[in-house]
Amino acid sequence: MTVSVENLRDRIRSRKARTGVVGLGYVGLPLAVELAKAGFHATGIDLDERKVQLINDGRSYIPDVATADVQALHATGRLDATTDFAVVRELDTVNICVPTPLRKTKDPDMSYIVSAVEGIAKSLHPGMLVILESTTYPGTTEEVVQPRLEATGLKAGVDFFLAFSPERVDPGNPTFQTHNVPKVVGGITRACSELATELYGSAIQTIVPVSSTRVAEMVKLLENTFRSVNIGLVNEIALLCRRLKIDAWEVIEAAATKPFGFMPFFPGPGLGGHCIPIDPFYLAWKARASGFETRFIELAGHINGQMPDHVVDLVAESLNRRGKAVHGSRVLVLGVAYKADIDDIRESPSLDIMQTLIDRGARVEYSDPFVPTLEFAGRRFRSVPLTAAHLRRFDCAVIATAHSGVPYAGVLKYSKGVVDTRNALRGRRSRKIVRL
Repeated sequence: MTVSVENLRDRIRSRKARTGVVGLGYVGLPLAVELAKAGFHATGIDLDERKVQLINDGRSYIPDVATADVQALHATGRLDATTDFAVVRELDTVNICVPTPLRKTKDPDMSYIVSAVEGIAKSLHPGMLVILESTTYPGTTEEVVQPRLEATGLKAGVDFFLAFSPERVDPGNPTFQTHNVPKVVGGITRACSELATELYGSAIQTIVPVSSTRVAEMVKLLENTFRSVNIGLVNEIALLCRRLKIDAWEVIEAAATKPFGFMPFFPGPGLGGHCIPIDPFYLAWKARASGFETRFIELAGHINGQMPDHVVDLVAESLNRRGKAVHGSRVLVLGVAYKADIDDIRESPSLDIMQTLIDRGARVEYSDPFVPTLEFAGRRFRSVPLTAAHLRRFDCAVIATAHSGVPYAGVLKYSKGVVDTRNALRGRRSRKIVRL
C-alpha cells in the first residue's frame, strides 16, 4: 500500500490535520502551543499527570509559555493533553520531544525515545507523519525509531512518513523562541522531508531542509559541541590566567573588540542545561562505535567537568584568607539554575559545587529567586533571602548563576568573602573577591 502525500499535505495546509506532541517539557509544550496558534488541533501526550492536568486547566508550567496562551487555546478547543497513547490513532502527525539523558557511563540512554516510539507504534496508521526532535546521535532515526515503527508492517516513506528535526530551545531567551528559530528538517525520503517542512512551515518562520535524518541529527550535535569546545578552551584560558595573575575577563573583553575572526565565550563554574553538557558525549559515543576517537571533544568535556571542583578550591582560598577551613564554614551559593533568569536546574554545576562543599564538611545553603525550594542531598532546602542579616551569617558567598535583579553590591558589602564565577562584580575591587 502506498499512501497519498498530497492527502496529508492538503490536510496540513487546510489545518484539518490533527497534530500531537509526545513529551510536554521545555521543548514539547512550546511546540504544541505554536501548532495550536497556527490553527491546528494540538494534543500533548505526557505520562506526567500533573502536566496534563495543568494544560487541561488552561495553565502553563513553562516560563516561556504564557498561561494566557494556554488558557485561550484550550478554551477554543485547539490545545489539550492526555496520558493515553491511544489518542495517536486520531492524529495525522506526532512529534517526539522526550529527554535523552546519559547513563552514568556517559553512554546514551535511549529508553525515553524507545518508550515513546513503542507507544506510538501501537496506534500507528497509514498516512501518518512521525518526527523525532529529541537530541541524539546520528543514526537514531534510522536505527532506533524506524525499525520499531516498521515492525507494525507499515513501511517508512511508503505507508507512513518519518523525519528528524532537532529542537533548538533556549529557555529564558526573550528574543528567539520556537516560532522564530530556524528549523532544520531531514526526512527518511524526500516526501518525508517535504511533509515535515510543510508542517513546521505552518507555525515556524524559517525552515532549513537537509538531505537526510543523519545530517539533521549531526547538525544539533555540531551546534552544541561547538559551544562545549569553545567554553572548554576559555575555561582553560581562565585557569592559566589565574596562574599568571592575569584577569581573564579583561583579556576576553579586549579580544572581543576585534571585528573579525574572534567570537567571545566566557568561563564559568561548569556546564549546565539539557544540551551542552550532554550532546558532545552522544557524538563521542557514536564516534567510538565507529572506531573514531574524538580526543578534542572529550578533552573539552574533561576541562568543563573539572570546573565545579575548581570553584570549591576558590571557596577554600577565600576562607583561608580569613584563617578558616571549608569544614564547618557556612557557604551560600547564589543561583542553582543552570543559567540566568530561569528556573531550570538540569545538570546545573551549582549542584555539583554544593555537593562537593557538603562532602568537605561545609554548611551549605543557597539563594535563587527563581527556585524557591530544592530537594537535594537528602534534604529540603529553601532559598535564603539576600538581606544584610542573612548575608552576614555566611563565611563565603559563591556567585554561581548571575541572575539579573540580584543586589550584587549588597552581596559584596555584607558578605565576608565572595567567589565570583560569572564576573557579576565586574569593575569592583575588593580583597573580599576571589574571581574565577
